[in-house]
Amino acid sequence: MEFNEKLQELRKRRSLTQEELAEALYVSRTAISKWESGRGYPSIDSLKAISRYFSVSIDELICSGEILTAAEDEKRAFVSRSLSLICSALDILPAALFAMPVFGGGAAGPASVPLFGAAGIQPWIRAVFATLIGLTVLNGLCGMILSRFDRPVWHRHRRVTGLVLSVIGCAVFIVTRQPYAGILFFAILVVKGILMLGVKENVV
Repeated sequence: MEFNEKLQELRKRRSLTQEELAEALYVSRTAISKWESGRGYPSIDSLKAISRYFSVSIDELICSGEILTAAEDEKRAFVSRSLSLICSALDILPAALFAMPVFGGGAAGPASVPLFGAAGIQPWIRAVFATLIGLTVLNGLCGMILSRFDRPVWHRHRRVTGLVLSVIGCAVFIVTRQPYAGILFFAILVVKGILMLGVKENVV
């Protein structure tokens, strides 16, 4: 009997709903549903909690092959969350551009000034810069919040969004001849690319 069938049997033997078991194990109902449908395995900590709750050994719950699969799933989830956390931190970095004197100050002004003190930049371009930086930082903050949840799809979408914003930011700042801001976005883009390629190779 597979783990998902054993879990269903143990739950039904106690006349529990998926919601009630989820509350008892401090996990989401979606997690219980995923485990019982055979679409994934619980983490080692969750396996221990299931073992304690139903008073059965882990060996009775899951075979050695399934334990290896569960460990691999947990490793992938950990790597995904860690990558999302790092990418989120990188997306927050451009917030410094609001205060750092890296923008052209115009012919009559100092060589470089903060974004909102840049006299040599047209107002609509300054608004584009502020919007782009704001969206990137907001994406990073959302990533920090979402990293607390076990939602791989959310992590992937947010990382893709961050990557797209980094590409756009790099292009916009280079085209508008703002080299320091462009270099920052380019550096963030390169680091993200290296991390994602490295993670993909390690996971595969």
